[in-house]
Amino acid sequence: MNKWKLYLDTSIISYLDQKDAPEKMQETRLFWDKVKAGAYDIVFSEVGLREINHCTKEKRTILLSYLKEIDYSRIDVNADVLRIARKIIELDILKKKNYDDCQHIGAAIISGCDAIISWNFKHIVNRKTMQGVKAITALEFRKKLFIYTPPIFMGDYEDDQ
Repeated sequence: MNKWKLYLDTSIISYLDQKDAPEKMQETRLFWDKVKAGAYDIVFSEVGLREINHCTKEKRTILLSYLKEIDYSRIDVNADVLRIARKIIELDILKKKNYDDCQHIGAAIISGCDAIISWNFKHIVNRKTMQGVKAITALEFRKKLFIYTPPIFMGDYEDDQ
């Protein structure tokens, strides 16, 4: 069985050290253990790194140390990613003010990921975005892209074994 190619948005890295949300932090760390063990091919983007760099120095240091624990492919924001991000806005899936989230989705689609793993319920892990992403991948003749939280993904993954 091939490894899943997963795009991690910034919320995943952030919830590794989210003491005010201990349940999500624990679920993220369980997922992270599998990531560190090489169970998945991981993609992280320039958008995520930019978001991390906007954190306080202390938080930035912690989050970057987590990224150093794993092997990942980095995708830069290129013309294709920006085109998909604009299409997400044009189709009213997300608003222009959520442009970073549009770029996360665009990066995941362009890099051929199987799924986005996120805790961002407001803009990514929700029915409207999932339906919109399904439409965009079909219109663009791209691979179907699933959207999961860490525990939902791991439950589905374990059931497939």
